[in-house]
Amino acid sequence: MTIISPLQDIHKKGLFGDHHKKNENNLLIIKEIKDLIIFQIVKYKKSTIQINEVQIDNLNLPLESLKVSSNTETRILWSGPGVWLVVSSKKNIANLIKDKCSSQNFAVTNISHSRAVIQIYGNNAKEILKKGCPLNINELKKNNCAGTVFHGVTIVIDCIDDNPDKFNLLTLRSFGESFYHSVSDAALEDGYKAI
Repeated sequence: MTIISPLQDIHKKGLFGDHHKKNENNLLIIKEIKDLIIFQIVKYKKSTIQINEVQIDNLNLPLESLKVSSNTETRILWSGPGVWLVVSSKKNIANLIKDKCSSQNFAVTNISHSRAVIQIYGNNAKEILKKGCPLNINELKKNNCAGTVFHGVTIVIDCIDDNPDKFNLLTLRSFGESFYHSVSDAALEDGYKAI
């Protein structure tokens, strides 16, 4: 079976918008992130396990809102009380989660194929998000995350870095195309490079 990326038919590489006579290195970058494995982990109310005892890929589950635990291959996003998203490029992440999150204590769901992930980075990344998001984007720092909307589409913003700004934007696959168009339209004013 061939896996088709959510944005395969619309994400085109090249320079777009008002990029003329601008240094290409200073343009916002937009790209689709493919081949990520995404799991949602929910702790049961009846669970007796202590969360600080659970580590996945040597990362603790964040206990505070907006927080992310990360290493080079895996990011664990706090998604709500007792709810986390594990986003990883590690092929064996499912086994690591299964080893640490027993079915008696957690509901674990693979949501990899139901999400589209767009990464934007560069000096104007926050300005692009401000054009369609009611969240105070200026408050997001490295290893912060938040659920919000962008032009009416529900998304999760994961701040990968803040020098320069780099965000992974996760949305439902069914909204991927309209979300991509909203983000790329917001970037046209300053110009962007799609890679």
